[in-house]
Amino acid sequence: MKIEIIPATDIIDGQVVRLTQGDYAKVKVYYKDPVEAAKRFEDCGLKRLHIVDLDGAKASQPKNLRTLERIATATGLQLQYGGGVKDANALRSVFNAGANRAICGSVAVSHPELFEAWLQEFGGDRLILGADVRGGKVAVKGWLEDSQVTIDDLLKRFSNIKNSIVTDIARDGMLCGPSVDFYTDLQSRYPEIEFTVSGGISNLDDIKRLNEAALRSVIVGKAIYEGRITFKDLEQCSLSE
Repeated sequence: MKIEIIPATDIIDGQVVRLTQGDYAKVKVYYKDPVEAAKRFEDCGLKRLHIVDLDGAKASQPKNLRTLERIATATGLQLQYGGGVKDANALRSVFNAGANRAICGSVAVSHPELFEAWLQEFGGDRLILGADVRGGKVAVKGWLEDSQVTIDDLLKRFSNIKNSIVTDIARDGMLCGPSVDFYTDLQSRYPEIEFTVSGGISNLDDIKRLNEAALRSVIVGKAIYEGRITFKDLEQCSLSE
């Protein structure tokens, strides 16, 4: 299987949780220690971990950097971190805490000139454009607000970006399957960008469909934590790459 599976670790109060459709009132704790989860993923042969600081997204500044540091120290995983990265100091603190890449979403929508400056300073390889889409528009501030900006608006504005995580909010955490056609269309229109599928993965067959569609990477969260995709499945997928 060529597609890379990237497990999601969403953090609130230093614990691994999942929200339903971004609703902070619908939270479920899966691991009290994120390092334990990260090590299990690494033991399966996975290479990258997607970390979302949900406290940071809500507060507009990173709040779980200590957790990031612990994961970076305890594992050899490539870490991509998002949530509350709104200024240069926050961005540098994320990198200093051990992230290989920083995910920026809201700032690209609300302050595009600032994000362009970051791209110039840090390079397109270290920054991931996060686009959380609902009803065709990009949501910001941890999905709490909708903007009037579309995913195409962002991709055309930041032409030197190399990685983009596009989350289908309507499907995220719902275990209803991904929008394969939507992502295939994006990848075909912007072949120079690696699009990471995010939202709706319910089982291994969903990932196989994305792989057959030649998509390059996929974030998987709730399906793992609810046991629909097992750690043995993840290990077998990593061995077949």
